[in-house]
Amino acid sequence: MTSQTSSVIPDTTVEEAHAAVTGGRPWQRWVLLAAGLVVALSLPWFIYPPVAMDIAAIALFAVALDILLGFTGLLSFGHAAFWGGSAYVTGLIAIHYGVPFPLAILGGAIFAMILAVPIGFLSVRRSGIYFAMVTLAFAQMVYFVAYQWQDLTGGENGLQAVPKSFFGITLVETDAFYFYYAAIPIIMLGMWAAWRIVHSPFGRVLVAIRDNAPRARALGYDVQKYKVLAFVLSAGLSGLAGGVFAISHGFVALPALEWTQSGEVVLVTVLGGIGTLWGGIAGAFVIVTMEDQLASSGFEGIGIISGTVFILVVLLFRRGIWGTVRHYWLQYRARKHSSS
Repeated sequence: MTSQTSSVIPDTTVEEAHAAVTGGRPWQRWVLLAAGLVVALSLPWFIYPPVAMDIAAIALFAVALDILLGFTGLLSFGHAAFWGGSAYVTGLIAIHYGVPFPLAILGGAIFAMILAVPIGFLSVRRSGIYFAMVTLAFAQMVYFVAYQWQDLTGGENGLQAVPKSFFGITLVETDAFYFYYAAIPIIMLGMWAAWRIVHSPFGRVLVAIRDNAPRARALGYDVQKYKVLAFVLSAGLSGLAGGVFAISHGFVALPALEWTQSGEVVLVTVLGGIGTLWGGIAGAFVIVTMEDQLASSGFEGIGIISGTVFILVVLLFRRGIWGTVRHYWLQYRARKHSSS
């Protein structure tokens, strides 16, 4: 593993790395997928539906970042540009054209991918902390444009009254519970796309680049090209999540483009366990539900609690929540196999 990524990517055994790419045994994958589907469909029955939608959107955002961070070894502090940029474009399409919200979200995701092409092309020329700082600089530029272009974005006021148009179905357009079930297929489609990216030959090349870029280059792979493609795909999925978030809340504001939004998704991804995909889902569930409970109780120091939880997880569970569970499960399976 190169020194450029060792500070970001946790140490893994050969079996863990293989499991991260292949997903483990087929029956285990199907059990996990079935369990995830059940949880996703039942979530609004146990959690306030708008909060459940936030968990799903942030989870997809974290999974999108994990493609870049966990599987390519690139730490981006600028993904708020794609999350927030897509949210603004989704809101503008929904407001001015009145199309069903899935089409508006698709338009936002396409914009995020287009925006990611020049940013990714210029950013991947650097690595390590320099890559992170370059992506942060580009994200701040996008924030500045949104702040100054008040006629289009609303400036400090943002976009208000973003409609939830959905083929004239009133229940979906007015009730958050039914909206969740109309929007969750979009999140699931994004999750499936992330899973396919990681479990494809393309994903295996990304892991090879993460572990040893010079060796991957020596084998004939265009490392820069693969990094840019990973960056664009990650941005597209981030945009998909940002669009759902915008429609769910009915407004888009400048905080969606702030650097703190990028920092939060990095926290969620690391908390859940980078290089796992499932970790992003676990991290989103923990952070969003915790922040919602603290906000509901009137507690104002939410950042202090979130930071404390993050520090404890990093110190005690170096691989993150899901990464630690997977690590001990693989150890148990290896002991069981060696004793048989």
